[in-house]
Amino acid sequence: MKKHILILSCVSMMFAFSMSAWAEKPGRILVFAKTKGFYHSSIPTGMVTLMKICGKEGITVDTTRDAAAFTSENLKQYQVVVFLNTTGDVLNDSEQEAFMKYIQGGGGFVGIHAATDTEYDWPWYNKLVGAYFLSHPAGQPRAVTRVVNRQHPATSFLPEEWERTDEWYNFKSINPDIQVLAYLDETSYKGGANGEKHPFIWCHEFDGGRAFYTGGGHLDANFEEELFRQHLLEAIKWAGKM
Repeated sequence: MKKHILILSCVSMMFAFSMSAWAEKPGRILVFAKTKGFYHSSIPTGMVTLMKICGKEGITVDTTRDAAAFTSENLKQYQVVVFLNTTGDVLNDSEQEAFMKYIQGGGGFVGIHAATDTEYDWPWYNKLVGAYFLSHPAGQPRAVTRVVNRQHPATSFLPEEWERTDEWYNFKSINPDIQVLAYLDETSYKGGANGEKHPFIWCHEFDGGRAFYTGGGHLDANFEEELFRQHLLEAIKWAGKM
């Protein structure tokens, strides 16, 4: 009897250790910041911020401006690919194909700010990111983002009226299938062009993977905002199912 108890105890311990090791397996993300248009000077600050906030969660962060990282073999190691203020045509045909296969295989995507100012001639990317950049008002005024979904982990802790300073994008080619988490209140600033339902933070399941977009992140100072940092971290964790 004691022998049987010992064997069961050892099996239980091995199972518990296995489950614990699986649960604590660290994630890995790729932060991509290639630009072929406007260059945001906040990119280095954004990279450092993502390394800090993810590092505290045991998530490894690789950063690159080199699109050669977009191969099927290389992308396998990442739960999430973050487009950090990318602009213009940043991927060639083979790199696009590798990225599509990555998403279709269950990969995660997070777009920050100018990720919508990217790949205008690639319809699949338009659907993935959710919209394309159209314009923005001059300067970076303070404005209110109205959070309408506080069930999502990336917005659950945000105030319903989130007032902050940033660059406020207007959008075109908006994917009707996105799940809007927060709208930009055009009555709180001048220069809005999307009306009462001006999407600014959204997510969706897309083509086998998960995609999240936030319109914030133009200024260096944005990446020092505690709420914005937590917002980014939870977006990454959601996209990567971490």
